Amino acid sequence: MKHVAEVEGHAETRVRMPTRRALAKQQTRAKVLAAARELFSTQGYEGATIRDIAAAAGMSTGAVFANFADKSELFREIMTSDFDAVLVAMSDAAVRGRTVDDALLKAFSAGYAFYRGQMPLVRAALGLSWSCEDGQALRALPTMQDTIELFAEQLALGVERGELSQECEIKLRSQMLFDNYLANYPQAVFGGWSLEALQARSRDQIRVILAGARRG
Repeated sequence: MKHVAEVEGHAETRVRMPTRRALAKQQTRAKVLAAARELFSTQGYEGATIRDIAAAAGMSTGAVFANFADKSELFREIMTSDFDAVLVAMSDAAVRGRTVDDALLKAFSAGYAFYRGQMPLVRAALGLSWSCEDGQALRALPTMQDTIELFAEQLALGVERGELSQECEIKLRSQMLFDNYLANYPQAVFGGWSLEALQARSRDQIRVILAGARRG
């Protein structure tokens, strides 16, 4: 009987619904994030103020600060959510690759396709990445390292399949792939490159980076 009571207690805990206050807080955060995303996209990181974000969300600046410490935390949360979604898209795309080159190209392309309609937000992220403190925090997000790990996994699979040599320096090449993946975004933001142009450039970059790692 004691065991049954414990199980029932656990089940009760699992189905416990969030309080009205907790739901209200979630809704407030969602409104603030939606307003911030829109303003960061249209006005850039520097141009969007907390006062503007609060007004767009239909609330006071105090309500914004009750949920977020500052503007940089707001921006990081938006980008963290995006980076997580991008990583899922890139991972799913890489799985469909027939070769290591194809898998990497598909991963790159999935990342660019995700942001194709969000170039103003990418422009804001690029601008912030140059600042000392906020830029460092953005570059240090866990998903950045996870993306490098995704490239490393694909290189390791290439070694297993015999496409790449055992001495292909996976850690170094995966970092190089990541650096080139990021370096192409300014071409899209400031040069207006199409997805096809980014894919063509990525294909060449991947070929060059893997050139010294081929077997035989």
